[in-house]
Amino acid sequence: MKISIKIKFSLFLAVLLLLVVSFLSLLVLRGIKNNQQNQYEQYLAGQAKTANTYFIQSILSEENKVPQTFLSVKGQEFARELELITGLSLVLYDRQGELVSKKVTDTESDNIKKTLDYARNNKTAYLTEGDSLYYLAPLIIGNEQVGVVQFYYSLSGHQEFYNNIRRLFIYIGAGLFILSFFLGNIYYNSFAAGIIKLNDMVDKIRGGHYETTVLKRRDEIGTLSQGIHEMSGQIMRTIQGMEAEQNKLKLAVDKLSLLDKQQKEFIGNVTHEFKTPLTSIKAYIDLLEMYPDDEELLQTSIANIKSETGRLYEMVDKVLQLSALEKYDFELKFEKLPVKQATESVLNSLKGRMDKFGIELNTELNEAYIEGDKDSLTIVLINLLDNAIKYNKTNGTIFVRTYISFQQVYIEISDTGIGIPAKLIHKVFEPFYTVDKNRARENGGAGLGLSLARKHAELMGGTIALLNTGMEGTSFRVTFPAVLN
Repeated sequence: MKISIKIKFSLFLAVLLLLVVSFLSLLVLRGIKNNQQNQYEQYLAGQAKTANTYFIQSILSEENKVPQTFLSVKGQEFARELELITGLSLVLYDRQGELVSKKVTDTESDNIKKTLDYARNNKTAYLTEGDSLYYLAPLIIGNEQVGVVQFYYSLSGHQEFYNNIRRLFIYIGAGLFILSFFLGNIYYNSFAAGIIKLNDMVDKIRGGHYETTVLKRRDEIGTLSQGIHEMSGQIMRTIQGMEAEQNKLKLAVDKLSLLDKQQKEFIGNVTHEFKTPLTSIKAYIDLLEMYPDDEELLQTSIANIKSETGRLYEMVDKVLQLSALEKYDFELKFEKLPVKQATESVLNSLKGRMDKFGIELNTELNEAYIEGDKDSLTIVLINLLDNAIKYNKTNGTIFVRTYISFQQVYIEISDTGIGIPAKLIHKVFEPFYTVDKNRARENGGAGLGLSLARKHAELMGGTIALLNTGMEGTSFRVTFPAVLN
């Protein structure tokens, strides 16, 4: 069941006002009651002190100054005199709790007897029954209690004053409640009316009618109505732009055609790259058929066929890896990897190739750990180092550095090779791109190394960046989030 926001506001205001008025009334009434209690307690305590002082004076004025015999002999007379002094009705008890003065109409209740037992232990106590208060205080001379005085005090005046104040609070509270509710309801209904208008606007927009107005309010509701108005206009403009979107769809179709063309070019590149080593292999086989007895040609052919076969195998493997990265998600096994040990392992595996080309290796490897896949990290390092070897100068140098900075692990690989032309830097991570085509073919490169390295680094949450390049060589940096010990 849907409840109007006006009703909700009214109910909330009524409950809030009722709670506030009730709470304040209770606090004030409780304060009045406590104040009344403090007043008559202090008053009766003063009367008890007066009774005790007068009792001592009366004992001292007697020839026989024995407190116990005084109460038994002159208790009635002492009580009458004390009533005249205090202006209160009272009863006297001796140390054993027996009455020594009492009016004929007085009666003793069980509650008074219990209170008397408490007062006989040299303690002050009082008992409230209806509008009557019985105040019991010990009579003491020296350090010895000789009796108990019981004052009767009427609470009717206090209760009448309290009841009058309570009725006054009820009348005033009811009046304030009605007035506050009336004024508050007018105020809150102005907000509710604005919200209802906004809701009507939203219903119209939902129904396809986008003509809206702005509420003239200088608050959040006015701002919201302005926002709804602007949103409605934006929706209208969006609908009017549907025809333009149809043109964009046509452009998207054209782009798909372009992608199809690029795919065909990709296949053509792969075919071309495969054809080159195959042509070389076929040429050497034809030569061997023509000159089967040429021992030198046989050795040369075996070496070149072996080289071209290895190159072809490497190209097939890299193309398959690149294709898998484009179409499927690798099932990586993430674990804590020591970067220094992984780098040293790859460098050891490539040491023979470095020695073959007379390349010097300089390293600065620091302990660091990342969360990644061991095989993927190996692919990243091998491809970067493989390029550093292929495109290096004779008797060149390779620099490898690993370090941690700002919770990032950095692997920097630099060479003293031929560098990359400035206008081609943006292509180095594209598949089948090579800086030097002739050198790439000589060394078995297909231009897939950096593309694969970047893919594997990104799969582990890392990045590869070209730091610098030029006549003095090229530097790459691999970055991974560090795993701290």
